[in-house]
Amino acid sequence: MSIRSIREKINLALYDSKEYVLNLFKVGSFVTATLILSLLVYQFGFDPNTEIKNWIIIFIKASFGFYILKYLIDILYSYEPFKLIRESWFEGMLLFLILINAVSRFIFDDSLLIYIGNEIELFHLENFYMLFIQCYFFVLVGIGLGKASPKLSFLKVNPPRLLILSFILLIVIGASLLMMPEMTKEVHMMPFFDALFTSISACCVTGLIVVDTATYFTQKGHIVLMILIQLGGLNIISFATLFAIFSKKGLGIKHQTMLQENFSSESLLSGKGLLRKIFLFSFFIELIGIVLIYFTWNPQIKFQHIEEQLFYSIFHSVSAFNNAGFTLFTDGLNNPLLQNSYNLHMVVGLLILLGAIGFPVIEDLVNFNRIKKTIMTPWLGLKLSTRISFYTSLFLLAFGMLSFYFLEQQNTLNGMKLDGQLITSFFQSISRTAGFNTIDISRVGTPMLIIFIFLMFIGGAPGSFGGGVKTSTFTLIIYSAINTIRGQKRIEIGKRTISPELLHKAFTIFLFSSSAIFLAIFILSISDGDKGLMPIAFEAVSAFSTVGLSTGITSELSTFGKIIIMICMFVGRIGTLTLAFALSSKMKSHNYQYPNAHLTIG
Repeated sequence: MSIRSIREKINLALYDSKEYVLNLFKVGSFVTATLILSLLVYQFGFDPNTEIKNWIIIFIKASFGFYILKYLIDILYSYEPFKLIRESWFEGMLLFLILINAVSRFIFDDSLLIYIGNEIELFHLENFYMLFIQCYFFVLVGIGLGKASPKLSFLKVNPPRLLILSFILLIVIGASLLMMPEMTKEVHMMPFFDALFTSISACCVTGLIVVDTATYFTQKGHIVLMILIQLGGLNIISFATLFAIFSKKGLGIKHQTMLQENFSSESLLSGKGLLRKIFLFSFFIELIGIVLIYFTWNPQIKFQHIEEQLFYSIFHSVSAFNNAGFTLFTDGLNNPLLQNSYNLHMVVGLLILLGAIGFPVIEDLVNFNRIKKTIMTPWLGLKLSTRISFYTSLFLLAFGMLSFYFLEQQNTLNGMKLDGQLITSFFQSISRTAGFNTIDISRVGTPMLIIFIFLMFIGGAPGSFGGGVKTSTFTLIIYSAINTIRGQKRIEIGKRTISPELLHKAFTIFLFSSSAIFLAIFILSISDGDKGLMPIAFEAVSAFSTVGLSTGITSELSTFGKIIIMICMFVGRIGTLTLAFALSSKMKSHNYQYPNAHLTIG
């Protein structure tokens, strides 16, 4: 009897129970992962006694047995078991390693990972293993949510509102985690208001702080901040794509337009494939950043052990690429041990730039098929959206660098050598989207602060971690102004005609953003007018553009002033257009047009 015939008999025998058993294990998997994850969070944040820790370990071991059983059941009920094994090789390999590690501990009274760690002199390998296991449960919960996401189409909530709700949920969870006793050093529990401000700043990848990140939080607190930064940086893009993929009813023209703008993609179909590339690009670039930062730390920094140096490298790579601006040093990169580490500044600056120009631009620049086509047909070249984003970013970078170099010669750059002045000017210009600083921003002169406000307001490219109105919006408005002066009716860029809809959207974003910032500055001038108009204007624009640069007044603001800054960070991150879509109601289309009106303008 052949293997296929045996397989067919097994399938027939199990057919009636297949759906019930598999659904039962799916529900059990999600419930188990959520329970174990809750227990791990409790252990992570509250440091329970030994007895409770032992019970948690027992639950984790029992859950391993459940997942191994589930994996075998999936193979048993599968019509193509070998194909399932190939497709789920990562899960199978992980479960196999967990099983081997457990068996080695049972037989030899010692963990295989502890033995390997001693052999390669990485003595905390078991700790990294436990951290990996915790991440595994995060993945299991995420997979469960992903499989449940098609049910979102039954909720009468449009995608922009779902995006906003997802951010609110992430912020609330982040604030709750930061309030756990093990997150802070000197206080038993972080006050709710400070935790909420910090969570919003991390989730919105801004970097404004009301406490000293370096000294206030423990390493556990730093880990939570890093996770919030990573999730917050990818949130809008990834969630938008997931909603597009799983929504069976379709999103409508308005929402497809929003997705196309976020991705700079020509169609919703291309946005779907971008999700996988987003994660690959993110982790690949961050991994390179970790390696480069690890080897460029100032030797005068005395890390306690290799693991601490590695963690600092991971944190700053994630923070830089996500344009978050959080650092683990008091005074940021202006710390005396870091302010002259120019190699480190260049690595961090490059990560910021890659995060600020956007995934669509990176994809187009490094796309092998596009490069091959360009060699064969040079007149095709880069996409128009890529050219606008990339060249505008380079122009703003050069403008900011030259402005800082000449305006700050007798101020913050005074006493530096030429190479230090150039690198500092370059870094501060590139930090217009990230919030890192290698000089004291409170010492920067008013002319350069005004230029910083202008650069921060424009922000990064569409589909990037940078905030602001975006480089494409700025470019379209400039072209529109030039064409109006010249008397041209159509806007043409790179042998392409810009549609009126895109132009209207650009002006809408510009109007909403400038109005929101003006209102924030006006309110701050009432609640915190004693801080001075320029510092509060700089703070408001930095918060709305999710930059994180500050003249040092953030922690000194009144409670009401901090609330305004929190609102600015939140609205700036989700985007004024997304907020408008979320608050607007669907209008009925009318198939008629009123006569043209004539208004005197100017």
